[in-house]
Amino acid sequence: MPAATYPDSPRVAIGSVVIRDGAVLLVRRAKPPSQGLWAIPGGSVELGETLQQAAERELFEETGVRARAGKPCYAFDAVHKDAQGRVRFHYVVVDLRAEFVSGEPEAGDDVLEARWVRPHELEGMAVSERTLDLLREAVDFELK
Repeated sequence: MPAATYPDSPRVAIGSVVIRDGAVLLVRRAKPPSQGLWAIPGGSVELGETLQQAAERELFEETGVRARAGKPCYAFDAVHKDAQGRVRFHYVVVDLRAEFVSGEPEAGDDVLEARWVRPHELEGMAVSERTLDLLREAVDFELK
């Protein structure tokens, strides 16, 4: 697996889009590249894992929530360069819809906070632009 920082090739990453009772499950990232921002829970796909297996594992590790991962609903490139123009991070991210099974959000690996967020709450939060795009374009989430 390539290194996360200054990799020699892109890393495959996943996100789990879990919506329950009109709220989406979000995490506030503890590490770069999206440190401090609220985003869809997820992380790197490990060798031998399917996208669904990785989504379910990462979701549980980051939030303590269990869900059944379904089909991809959104994909994007996340390329971050340093001041010298070198690629510091490069992820190809595939977000999957996931059906809530059990658990209550609790911050786990690589996150500062995890919680259910209703559409009207997003306005005052530091939310990743990609997360907002996903919620607008790919899932039935009422954004103002």
